[in-house]
Amino acid sequence: MVKEIEKAGFTIVQMANLIPVAKTVGSNRMVPTISIPYPLGDPSTPKEQQWKLRYHRVGIALEALETDINEQTVFKVKI
Repeated sequence: MVKEIEKAGFTIVQMANLIPVAKTVGSNRMVPTISIPYPLGDPSTPKEQQWKLRYHRVGIALEALETDINEQTVFKVKI
């Protein structure tokens, strides 16, 4: 789906926990996530921690949208 959206002229970022799979299907901009059932958080952690994690990951995804790239790129997360 990512490749088809980009063919239509839209820049897209795939947030995925299985980065090797995202690379295989041709994603160009990838942001690692946490896990399959909870890609942007862990319900066993405090709400403040979940919010920080989500805010950070979405911020990285927005930066990825703004970044010019020439090859498949995995954007690093700090948290």
